[in-house]
Amino acid sequence: MKELSLHILDIVNNSITAGASLIQITIREEEEANSYFLIVTDNGKGIPMEMVDKVIDPFVTSRSTRKVGLGLPLLKQNAERTGGYFHLESVVGEGTTVTCRFEFRNFDRPAIGDISGVIAMLTCSFTDIDFIYTHFTSHGEYVFDSREVKAALDGVSITDPSVRKFLIEMIDENLTEIKINR
Repeated sequence: MKELSLHILDIVNNSITAGASLIQITIREEEEANSYFLIVTDNGKGIPMEMVDKVIDPFVTSRSTRKVGLGLPLLKQNAERTGGYFHLESVVGEGTTVTCRFEFRNFDRPAIGDISGVIAMLTCSFTDIDFIYTHFTSHGEYVFDSREVKAALDGVSITDPSVRKFLIEMIDENLTEIKINR
């Protein structure tokens, strides 16, 4: 995968499969420290201790529809290619956190991609799951909380196509304001 937004989509899909009701996505751009962090935390069922180290093996997957799982191994490879790292922590019954650090100024760091579209799509498609997306830069921070959006809609369905369009525009505008690195 060449974009972080696609990696996020993959990790969130794992979280949804694990029964998460709250998924937090955090991106922290620390240009001065040459660090770019991606952190995804969920409150799903967690991963058993004996499986935690194995999830980065592409031939280990919990899926029954196919025998290969490339999402996490590719994310780990992309992070390490930039001089960064991949770390996964999980507690059965509590949830999982995936943390990746990329070198900010490394040519191989994937672009963020269509993060606004991904966040809006997730929010409008998985209405029973709460999403919090936080993005930090040296120019400020932006927090998107789907619970706040649902409350503000005052009866309008979150699945309405005009809501998705509005969310994409709102997220894009806020990310532009904090000058994210695209």
